Amino acid sequence: MQDDDLSEIKIEDQKIIDNKELNIFEALVPVVILMGMLAYNIFFIEDQEWFGAYTNQYILLIGGFVAFIGGLLNKVTPKVMAKEVWENLKSVFVPIMILFLVGALAGTWLISGVIPAMVYYGLQVLSPEIFLPASVIIAAVISIATGSSWTTSATVGIALVGIGTALGINPGMIAGAVISGAYFGDKMSPLSDTTNLAPAMAGTDIFTHIKYMAITTVPTIIVTLIVFGIISVNIEPTGDADISNLLASIDNTFNISPWLFLVPAGVIVLILFKTKPLVALASGVILAIIFSVIFQPEVLKGLSDSNFSAISNSILTDTAIATDNDKLNDLFSSGGMNGMLWTIYLIICAMVFGGIMDGIGALARITKALLSVATTVFGLFASTVISCLGLNTIASDQYLAIVIPGKMFKKAFEDKGLAPENLSRTLEDSGTVTSVLIPWNTCGAYQSGVLGVSVADYFIYAIFNWLSPFTTLLFAALRIKIKLLVKK
Repeated sequence: MQDDDLSEIKIEDQKIIDNKELNIFEALVPVVILMGMLAYNIFFIEDQEWFGAYTNQYILLIGGFVAFIGGLLNKVTPKVMAKEVWENLKSVFVPIMILFLVGALAGTWLISGVIPAMVYYGLQVLSPEIFLPASVIIAAVISIATGSSWTTSATVGIALVGIGTALGINPGMIAGAVISGAYFGDKMSPLSDTTNLAPAMAGTDIFTHIKYMAITTVPTIIVTLIVFGIISVNIEPTGDADISNLLASIDNTFNISPWLFLVPAGVIVLILFKTKPLVALASGVILAIIFSVIFQPEVLKGLSDSNFSAISNSILTDTAIATDNDKLNDLFSSGGMNGMLWTIYLIICAMVFGGIMDGIGALARITKALLSVATTVFGLFASTVISCLGLNTIASDQYLAIVIPGKMFKKAFEDKGLAPENLSRTLEDSGTVTSVLIPWNTCGAYQSGVLGVSVADYFIYAIFNWLSPFTTLLFAALRIKIKLLVKK
């Protein structure tokens, strides 16, 4: 989930544009074309580079252009569509800045020895037999404390991927475990923005929402831990069975010290004290620069003739630190801010597509169509889930996947005699957690960029995230803990 204060826009007050000129078929045309092109690119184009490295970005822009033409044909002015695109772009300004800082963080934490130290000590504590469930729990604890899956991935997430990779565990498994734990913690934390947003949209309070949400969330995370436990017990890592060689290589290359953990600890403390994410991450970069000069003078000397040049390169461009172990050479490299550009371009293009779709009234039209077929209680829950999933895919933003269904389904839940926490729980179970499963969604793009693992590789292992919608539908179908309105 995105961090607090990501946008100056009050998303809960956002106006939903309804265009009576637009029918459901016209609203779906850009979606069908977008999905068709993406599917063609995935299944039929070698290396998924139809238009080069930025294929997905171009496809999103083509989908946006189709939506733009549809808007013109249905009496929507370019000014209206441009305004919605601009609002969308404004809403991701801070996330983009965060991505740049995460790139800088990865580079400076590498040259300062922070990431190598995490890997060094982690290899001695975490064995393959417990690694995946332990990763879920570690990420969950940090995320509950900070209220942010984004911060969790940018700190312990990067370290866990590094440790697991050194152990020879599939990076997709590691990323899936980290994301599962991070989104569990994020979803259940009262400090999280979407955990506050969902009950606000549904008309209940946050603590009632969290308590009611635990009914579906706790069983889901238990199943997730059991599955990862089974995978870990049966895993056959391809890494060195004896980690002594890896430890020796790290020790020979870096000056490893427990004092290096003051850098990530400082960032987490700042987040706990509700410091703005940009300030907290920037502080992490500055601390890492200071620690690199103090602890890693030889590393800096090996990268460049001057400390300033070595540090600047680690922040802005590619940095690679050579060791006597090929596996560590791949691990101890970073793209800096430059490495985040692909992800940033993807987010911008997704916001253009989502903004035009919102501006022509297509998002509201699709949601209304789903609402119109919800004639039963289960149908209402199912329509809400589908609406959240669809908006995460089309609008590319988890906030809209909570706000639009929340506003449009609120009265329907009341009419069925259902308490508002039913809606708020469903919004989180299907809107918040599935955002990370969409490659061009802001959350999917962020997590993929930060952890260095594609959505396609971690999708099946993000067990908590894709299982949550099924759990909420199962509870709805069996009428388990479906709270009714109390009539006064």
